[in-house]
Amino acid sequence: MVGAATGGAAQLHNPGAAAGLTPAQEDDIIALPWPGPAADYAAVAAGLVVPGPVAHWRARAQCVTLAHAGGVLTAHHWPAAPAPGVCLKAPVVLLHGGSGSWTHWLRMLGPLTQAGHPVWALDMPGFGASDPLPGQQDADDMLPVLAAGLRHWLGGQPVQIMGFSLGGMTAALLAAAYPALVRQLLLVGPPGLGLRDKPIYRLRGWRHLEDAQEQLRRHCYNLAALMLCDTSRIDRDTLALHTANVQRDRLPRRRLASTDVLRRTLPRLACPVQAVYGEQDVLYRGLWPQVADCFNGQLQLLPGAGHWVQYEAPQAFAELVLPRLW
Repeated sequence: MVGAATGGAAQLHNPGAAAGLTPAQEDDIIALPWPGPAADYAAVAAGLVVPGPVAHWRARAQCVTLAHAGGVLTAHHWPAAPAPGVCLKAPVVLLHGGSGSWTHWLRMLGPLTQAGHPVWALDMPGFGASDPLPGQQDADDMLPVLAAGLRHWLGGQPVQIMGFSLGGMTAALLAAAYPALVRQLLLVGPPGLGLRDKPIYRLRGWRHLEDAQEQLRRHCYNLAALMLCDTSRIDRDTLALHTANVQRDRLPRRRLASTDVLRRTLPRLACPVQAVYGEQDVLYRGLWPQVADCFNGQLQLLPGAGHWVQYEAPQAFAELVLPRLW
């Protein structure tokens, strides 16, 4: 995700607007995708349910940490597991989106490791299992710690980074500040291009709600408003993954993504840069020629997918990006 799960703007992508519903009624548009019971709703809403695929990949990961002034930076590492006849390839570093963690990349871990890539998925400071830095406000504050992590875990070799949403914007800032550490960038749905005065989506707050089902309805609404184009893909596992992530977002006031910081940074980058968006991504839907200009034409769109494109259309995404990695 790009920002915290609150906020508002005019001209919104709003699942209930066409029906003329009140804000309170909007939360009921997407019914909870399983029938309970109430105790299960409460566990999912609290971020306590671990979906099977998350447990699978967590059990196979080497979880490593690096101390910093506010606690630790955490990464999950999976060695390459190439199919017979597939050569070992260069490592891939994954950076997640806002209000996220390594699980934003859950459905790409298999394709990447099977294609021969060792994978390092970092939880950025203030998200997932990584502690925020003292005084940290936004992505630009975390660059020295991320650079220290890359040097510590990957020996300072130039690496290829795939960054999703906030992680894509952060990866570009990192490459500008530490060019010797970055070999290639593949940015997935990054914000920070400054092409809209106001967002066309609205996310609804949930932390003030006491009822678990009401919280989950807000999460469903927010997933439909920003993250996923096809609401039928919002199932119990997706909700459990999402709630576990947003519960651990300790940087709710970040605002850099709403500026043009990425557009101003791109001309300074020395490494190759490619961008991938879901064609229905509400960040820039309808503005693709302008987005392509920002990336000097190095833009690929995946039809029928929204912002969280690598989760919504994993096979098509893998087929698109794997040939572009070293």
